Amino acid sequence: MITKAKKIRKEFQRTVFSSVLILALVFFIIGFLIYSNFKISQKRAGLLAQIENLKKEIQILEEKNGGLRAGIEKTKSEDYQKEKLYEQGYVEEGVQQVVVLPPEEGGEEENSEQKNFWQKFLEKIGF
Repeated sequence: MITKAKKIRKEFQRTVFSSVLILALVFFIIGFLIYSNFKISQKRAGLLAQIENLKKEIQILEEKNGGLRAGIEKTKSEDYQKEKLYEQGYVEEGVQQVVVLPPEEGGEEENSEQKNFWQKFLEKIGF
């Protein structure tokens, strides 16, 4: 009888041990899946933010591209080309161009400003 009780007890211990082992394995798998899902969610959020940044950058570049295309179209116009030629000094036949130069500043004032402290000092004492 004692051996039969020992056998039942050993079998019960094996059953409990295997149940605990299976339960621990299930918890481990569930924990691993939760952790993996969390990591995937973080990565997805990062990628979505990156997509939004890239969409904004695309929009900015498209606006810049539109401005450049408008500039290209403007440079194709005859009025723009005439204006640029005029700025560079070219004039049409029979037309005179007048250039107004800014007045020159006094040379002596610049010389006194350019002299250093010792030169000014020597001039004051008579050298």
